[in-house]
Amino acid sequence: MLTDDWMQGRFVSLTPALPRSSAAPLVPGWPTRSIVLGCDYNPEQWSPEVWADDTARMRELGIDLVAINIFGWAHLESEPGVYDFAALDTVIGLLHEAGIRLNLGTGTASPPPWLSRLHPEILPQSAEGVTAWPGGRQAWCPSSPVYRERSLALVEQVAARYGRHEALALWHVSNELGCHNAHCYCDTSAEAFRTWLEARYGSIEALNASWGTAFWSQRCRDWADILPPRTTLSAGNPAQRLDFRRFSSDAQLEQYRAEAAVIRRHSTAPITTNFMVTAHIQALDYFDWADDMDLIANDHYLDHRLTDPIAELAFSADLTRGIAAGDPWMLMETSTSAVSWQPVNHAKGEGELERTVIGHVARGADSICFFQWRASQRGAEKFHSALLPHAGATGPAWQRSVELSALLDRLEPVVGTRVVARAALVFSWESWWATGADTHPSGLLRYLDEAHRYHRALRRHGVTVDMVRPGDDLTGYDLVIVPTLYAVSDVAAAIIRDAVSTGAVALITPFSGIADDSDAIRLGGYPGAFRDLLGLVVDEFRPLAERATVSLESGATASIWTEAMSTSSAEVLDRFVDGPAAGLPALTRAAVGAGAAYYVGTVLDDLGLDALIGRLCGEAGIPTRSLGDGVDLVVRRGDDREIVFVINHRDEAVTLPLTGRDLVTGALLDGPAEIPAGAVRAVLSERSDRGA
Repeated sequence: MLTDDWMQGRFVSLTPALPRSSAAPLVPGWPTRSIVLGCDYNPEQWSPEVWADDTARMRELGIDLVAINIFGWAHLESEPGVYDFAALDTVIGLLHEAGIRLNLGTGTASPPPWLSRLHPEILPQSAEGVTAWPGGRQAWCPSSPVYRERSLALVEQVAARYGRHEALALWHVSNELGCHNAHCYCDTSAEAFRTWLEARYGSIEALNASWGTAFWSQRCRDWADILPPRTTLSAGNPAQRLDFRRFSSDAQLEQYRAEAAVIRRHSTAPITTNFMVTAHIQALDYFDWADDMDLIANDHYLDHRLTDPIAELAFSADLTRGIAAGDPWMLMETSTSAVSWQPVNHAKGEGELERTVIGHVARGADSICFFQWRASQRGAEKFHSALLPHAGATGPAWQRSVELSALLDRLEPVVGTRVVARAALVFSWESWWATGADTHPSGLLRYLDEAHRYHRALRRHGVTVDMVRPGDDLTGYDLVIVPTLYAVSDVAAAIIRDAVSTGAVALITPFSGIADDSDAIRLGGYPGAFRDLLGLVVDEFRPLAERATVSLESGATASIWTEAMSTSSAEVLDRFVDGPAAGLPALTRAAVGAGAAYYVGTVLDDLGLDALIGRLCGEAGIPTRSLGDGVDLVVRRGDDREIVFVINHRDEAVTLPLTGRDLVTGALLDGPAEIPAGAVRAVLSERSDRGA
């Protein structure tokens, strides 16, 4: 039962108010002149006797920014409406005295046990109707009005107390929103979903048309007929599932907006939250979130469940920079070594911490923060690595943290530069969602796998790529890669067509342009929205069995996908030799205006893909370097300088022409330079016009 004080909006504070700062408020933007080194700190896990030692060690290490109060709700509000800020005041005071800025959390990431005890209806439910109980984190329904009310009450107290604190640099709303509770199927979510749909469609007739409810007697007469896509006996409605994905992303965004609105009543410091741009998290369309962030921040950890974790790091960093529209961004969380949540949690090898961190810096990050400062003694993350390991400030693990801090200091000239890219890759969360439906021609053609493959091939050629959402302006890009853009709007398709007609070289890959943005098939032959641009028509998909391969006339090998294609205005560059599409085109090129549109109707092996990327870059006038896997080459450029990053993940040296001062070693380079196995170079030179 709620207390009278709670019901009437009153609260009891056990700590006196802090004095207001007389300093001028911070303006939105990121106040940094050097690479920021930061970390998460969870002082509530430790006795107060440890706090002063921790802040002294942080200062010794050169920590600039500390994320605090991320999971503080149960400590700040131990019972309904009763707030105690004494411990948080003390820790913030220690950090301030040490000259360390705050990345201050709102504390709302996980509700305290008393809230779900009093209001079990806030707990999320799976599509099967299973309740997720307290004991982990994020045990709340994104549409719960009770959770919203109580979380905003907490934010009000935190923002009012610390909103003008001199140490405050950044607000951190919640934590990894949607990591565990992105999709809730409870009755509260069902009602919120119906409200969202009514706002989107306006009438039940419009919804029926968009969802194709004439199929399988699914026509709805009333909004009350609509449910989330809960578990069904057969395949569900794909348009319903796509809209539920959109709704769920928006529901999490609304929680962010609600917390941010409260903060802005008390503070002018910039506000953000930590995204999860990574291979195994696809719940939120971060392009839709970008405009609400004062700074784009991302969490990234090497994922050893993947065949090439380093390639995925490069992809994630480029995509994060794309969400940031090319502006500098923050790596809000990463690990010094092993994580605690994979089947096998690999420790980072010699030099790997340096290489992975510089991989993010090279691709646009100007702030590097770690989870966490001190390795936990208890809880689910007690084996997660930290800047200060269980052994304390001794041994090689701590020394690696010290060396990394010194390296980041030497990279100060990077601040104020931007990544140089002449190629773009069109990336779509909605196509990722829609392509994953269970009633498609092949479950082997996976959206993210295809996006990764083309990004990896460009990286092997030393070509940096910007990631853009469908519909973004493509002016200035000489090469545009469009992997498996299954669901695409007319506007987005037209922008790609216009880019080609004005001189760009574009590559469209299989299963693109098939459906519109309501997941309705575009009639008239595949690839639908791109049929006229490509000068061809596909009559039928002819997917391959798992592990089956086909040969092409060029000598390339392909797998997963073939199709029955005929051309009109396109030139055939390669054909299938065998398999279900034997003798039919596999690769085409169509001249369109000042540019060219290529189409590949299969999944090429790496040799065939490398040859294709080489041809595309050559026609687009983009210089390439045959780096192969395991080497990153990225350029960041400012008005008067550029920094060439080379990261050698291999067990053997590589040689590249480099001219300038290496910020890593201090050496002056002029000509062919050997980058040893596992080494990093960041070569600063005056602004030049050479290609990147």
